[in-house]
This record gives sequence, C-alpha cells and structure tokens, in this order.
Amino acid sequence: MPVVDDQAVVRAGFAAIIDAEPDLSVADEAGAGASAVAPVAELRPDVVLMDIGMPGMDGLTATRSITGGEDGPRVPVLTTFDRDVHVFEALRAGASGFLLKDARAPAVTRRLIAAFAHGAPGRPETDGALERLTPREREVLFPIAWGRTNAEIGERLGVSVGTVETHVNALLRKLDHGR
Repeated sequence: MPVVDDQAVVRAGFAAIIDAEPDLSVADEAGAGASAVAPVAELRPDVVLMDIGMPGMDGLTATRSITGGEDGPRVPVLTTFDRDVHVFEALRAGASGFLLKDARAPAVTRRLIAAFAHGAPGRPETDGALERLTPREREVLFPIAWGRTNAEIGERLGVSVGTVETHVNALLRKLDHGR
C-alpha cells in the first residue's frame, strides 16, 4: 500500500501503523501526487492512502489518475480540512472513502447526511431530496449516518460490498445534484 502525503511525519506515522498489521505492508511512500502516479501504475496495489492537500499535483488530481483505469486501487483520502466540499470532491475523483486527520469519520459522515436530509443552509435545492431516493437507497443511507462500513451494510442487507458502493454513488449523485 503506497502512502502519499506531503508531510514526512504523517507518512511515517501511517507507514508504521500499516506495517504493524500482519496482513498489510507499505509498498511505497510519496510526498506529492505526481510522484505517486507512476509507481502506483507499476506496483498495482490494492489500496493507496492519499492526502488531498499537497503542492503541485494535489491528491484529488492524483486520485482521478490512479482510479481512472480498469481495476484501479481503492483510494481512501486523508484531509485536515473539515469541509464538506473536499469530501464530495474526493468521492467524485474516485476516492473510496475519506479520513479526517483530526476527527472521527462517522462524525463527518453523520453531519453530511444530516445536512442533505434536512436541507443544508444556503442549499434550498436539497429540499425533497429524500423523496427522490429509492427504498433501497434509504436503507443504505441511514446506516452510513451511523458510521457503518459498506461491508457491514452489505451484510445487514444481504448484498455485496460492490452493490452497496453502487447505492452510495447513486446517493451522492442524487443528494448532491451532480455537483
């Protein structure tokens, strides 16, 4: 698993955590998005841990490049920015998830879903968004708000993780109106 972050201490910290797991290993480290793209194409890892905010080629651009091909790796993105727009941009770029460096992800997930479910300030076009969801999409939405993983949701609903991911993508499209 490559770790891509412009802060050496952050890379080293994540690398130590990953390497401490018996079934995981860090295959490469990079300090910028541009320096990660070619090694990822060569190494073909299952997962790339990617920071969003980096100089030069940022993590969003690198994620688009890395996940654009067939059988691309999963790319959870890291960010210090607690802004919903960064999370949505990362997911649109092909990220498989996100982690805030200083907060628990379920807290952000709950806030994002609550904003759409109740109409985010300054976004009146979200009114009625829940009515546009299919019953299955609603079944997926609420466990997400409680911080459940795609695997947990799939197990609960009796569907594959890929099917859950398809529903999550549909939710993002419908709730964010394609932005």
